[in-house]
Amino acid sequence: MAHEEIQPNILYFGTPVVLLSTGNEDGTANLAPISSAFWLGWRAILGIGASAQSARNLRRTGECVLNLPSVREAAAVDRLALTTGANPVSPTKLERGYRYEPDKFGTSGLTAVPSDTVGPPRVAECPVALETVVAAIHPIAADDPRQNGKVLCVEVRVKKVHVHPEIRMAGTTDRIDPDRWRPLIMSFQQFYGLGDRVRPSRLAGIPERMYRSPEVDQAATAM
Repeated sequence: MAHEEIQPNILYFGTPVVLLSTGNEDGTANLAPISSAFWLGWRAILGIGASAQSARNLRRTGECVLNLPSVREAAAVDRLALTTGANPVSPTKLERGYRYEPDKFGTSGLTAVPSDTVGPPRVAECPVALETVVAAIHPIAADDPRQNGKVLCVEVRVKKVHVHPEIRMAGTTDRIDPDRWRPLIMSFQQFYGLGDRVRPSRLAGIPERMYRSPEVDQAATAM
């Protein structure tokens, strides 16, 4: 099969949706859907617009919660679309139809519950919630004056993991069952979920504990 050259406007081939909760200056919580995220051990890399309220909060407080919705929360996530906690709304977002919304939890219909180690709340309905602290913030596109400083790459370190019992693997204390976990996926601006397993993976023969990061034990003993 021959390839064809194209120039797509976005390259969202399929990434998990994250509801990022952060703390506003007035003590309220901001809740923002993002879909630029991946994990390396107990660290995550997030892509966030520099002018977003989430970015402002992360720079000021250095902490957040990564709430991972399942396919069941798709409607709630969509209610947050085209809303921003930043006031005034940036010209770029105004052009795209965004509006200022200070009550993100109320707008989404989701429930805020207190976190254990950070200030921002968790989302009760999300099957996974990761309490994290900011390890580093890196501006991207330094080689392009048109984009330099407009997008941030934020590295966060996970301090505590909360999951719903329904997605835990039976008979274990530290594993997620991928056949039960159905994350919400964003692909080219549309919502998708995972289907059934395609086939067994050779990597599954490696015990998960061989991937265990030293930070897992560090998080377990931290106050």
